[in-house]
Amino acid sequence: MSGIAPGSHVVMHYSLHLEGGFVADTSGDEPLEFVLGDGTLEPGLERHLIGLEPGGQREFAIAPGTVFPFSTKAAVQVLERSAFSREMPLEPGLIFEFNTPAGDVVPGRIVSIEEDSVTVDFNHPLAGQPFTFVVEILEVTDVPAADTARDQD
Repeated sequence: MSGIAPGSHVVMHYSLHLEGGFVADTSGDEPLEFVLGDGTLEPGLERHLIGLEPGGQREFAIAPGTVFPFSTKAAVQVLERSAFSREMPLEPGLIFEFNTPAGDVVPGRIVSIEEDSVTVDFNHPLAGQPFTFVVEILEVTDVPAADTARDQD
């Protein structure tokens, strides 16, 4: 049995818990399956997995700003209300997906709604917050070097 290393194929359950116990993200009933280093997980979370073996369960306290950056005022933007459908139910706290000019999809949290404008916070939802990263490693296998190189093309 080998531990997780860069390039390992990993199958695991995970959850991210905020202070107070709220579960911000979880793999749910279906485990997450990925190759360490493929971009599925944030690098700051991946580094905690190095060396873990199948059957291992761990909790990691993650300090604010170490995985997700701190919030910035520049990421809070005021958009024209006309950019949103009148039928769209806008409420403070709701998170919507927005398309960037480059074609990427980013989440944005509605902060406030005015007659002609909507303030949207594009900071990561966990920006500047401490949380606990809980993992249960189910499987770890080595990925042959040829497969890793092919996947990165």
